[in-house]
Amino acid sequence: MQPFALVTGASKGLGKSIALQLAARKIPVLLVARSEHALAALAQEIRGKHQVASDFLAIDLSINNAPAQVLDWCQTKGYPVSILINNAGYGLWGRFDALSLDAQMDMLRLNMLSLTRFTHLFLPELKRHSQAYILNVASTAAYQAVPTLTLYAASKSFVLSFSRGLAFELKGSPVSVTCLCPGPVNTFFTERAGMTDTIKKTAEKFGMEADTVARIGLTAMFAKRKEVVPGFSNQLAAFFVPLFPKSFIERIASSVYK
Repeated sequence: MQPFALVTGASKGLGKSIALQLAARKIPVLLVARSEHALAALAQEIRGKHQVASDFLAIDLSINNAPAQVLDWCQTKGYPVSILINNAGYGLWGRFDALSLDAQMDMLRLNMLSLTRFTHLFLPELKRHSQAYILNVASTAAYQAVPTLTLYAASKSFVLSFSRGLAFELKGSPVSVTCLCPGPVNTFFTERAGMTDTIKKTAEKFGMEADTVARIGLTAMFAKRKEVVPGFSNQLAAFFVPLFPKSFIERIASSVYK
């Protein structure tokens, strides 16, 4: 059986674009997210449009044992996995002390712990293949503190640091690790984060299309790059951020997401 790509958070937005572009490359795709209806429709689209195998599992990935359940599903179905796309994640906008602690802990579990569990659990399977790939989705928020997106930015800093450290550890193995760090993407992020209309308009003005970000991320993954920032302006920002005082960068970030 041809190995599959497993895509978390695949029901919409960037995850959906990644899944469709993998299928266009004739790579079978496994779709994992909460929305059963959206996943079923996407799997049917992939099978009909690209004539490759696709299956799905509807599950809440913020639950601690969800990654283990996904692994068990893959093993029970006999699906070999050679590509792991850790895309599931979201942000919450607002002051740390004003937001619900439980809601913020749920976000951290999905953005960091679920991603870590998926990676650890699937590594033995990935190492069985002559070539395998991990693509972890972070954000340009990983490069600095972002007031009112404080924990989201911190979680994405974790993803970036974890990805680069793991990539170094896996040198000489069949598994390459790439971290995708997009800026604003025209998806449902701002709505899920609870941002104001003003911030939404700013994000939409500078946002990139999900299909473009997906293409850049997959190209970097297959080229075995450790890190990729889509968009020239985002690349400039990521380059210059370390050159300025942190307090100055934090004031700029705060003014954008005020």
